[in-house]
Amino acid sequence: MKLAIHYTNTKGYFSKRWIEYCEINNIPFKIVNCHSNDIVDNLKDCDGLLWHFSHAHHIDYQIGIKLIASLEAANKKVVPNLNSCWHFDDKVAQKYLLEAIEAPLIKSWVFYSEKEALQWMRNTSFPKVFKLKGGAGSANVKLVKNSSHARKLINKSFNTGFRQFNRKELFIYELKKWKAKKSKAKDVSIAFLKMFKKSTYEKVKGKDNGYVYFQEFLPNNDFDIRIVVIGQKAFGIKRMSRSNDFRASGSGNIIYEKNQIDERCIRIAFDVVSKLNTNCLTFDFLYDIKKEPLIAEISYGFFQDAYDYCPGYWDDQLKWHVGKFNPQGWMIEDLINNII
Repeated sequence: MKLAIHYTNTKGYFSKRWIEYCEINNIPFKIVNCHSNDIVDNLKDCDGLLWHFSHAHHIDYQIGIKLIASLEAANKKVVPNLNSCWHFDDKVAQKYLLEAIEAPLIKSWVFYSEKEALQWMRNTSFPKVFKLKGGAGSANVKLVKNSSHARKLINKSFNTGFRQFNRKELFIYELKKWKAKKSKAKDVSIAFLKMFKKSTYEKVKGKDNGYVYFQEFLPNNDFDIRIVVIGQKAFGIKRMSRSNDFRASGSGNIIYEKNQIDERCIRIAFDVVSKLNTNCLTFDFLYDIKKEPLIAEISYGFFQDAYDYCPGYWDDQLKWHVGKFNPQGWMIEDLINNII
């Protein structure tokens, strides 16, 4: 048995830990380049592939899901598997998927007609939450307080469209971090320049237009619960909202204590994973006015360093296990169990 690992030399990606785990545990592996023309041929002597592909890399965007689907068609085992990632960075796809399996999703609306969107707008209440399909760290999420704001967003959605990243907002966020001495002046300068120059990814993907997506706004949520399920194990964190903001993703203000994690969220996450047959899935939960947890978004990926301080994890029977753990090692173990 041999595994293949696509190596990415960027902070936060899984590949370095995958390699370290294989070396420590004497698991045969080789480094591959999933961007290469002959990747399929290079994988012929391997039983499984581990690839932490990005939501914002122009090549990953173009081939990631397609390659994984092709490999699974040839009975190769992959992390993430197709069930975990075909909806990655696509909130509209997640809406359809979670509705189809009757998972507790926050009420959501998507329209492909400006006329229908405007008609809905005139008959709904506000506030609502506007989102683009893609984007991490809440960068493409807006609170829509009234119909006037909604009308502007709908008009833009079906005409000029939106850049893949809200560069102005990201610049302001970076500037605030620098003023709070949590960022470097260089990072602020880079964020400023990106307002005027598109990344390769933005050029390849183009603008977001031709649809509009809203979610119900759930008041009185000053945090969200993030749950990650890998195989039959799960761990979680509580993310506090940003200062004077309704969004928690990207705040960096994290609570790790076990008693701060609602086990109802873990139960829901395991139930969804069981229905979808995923090998790595991440959930963001908020609460409705009845204090019931609802899913806001799902993803296969997460920024690994943020979870190193978790004090333990749950198994699929909701039994708590105290101590440090290695999620990337779990991914390899789960992959091997599916191979043999």
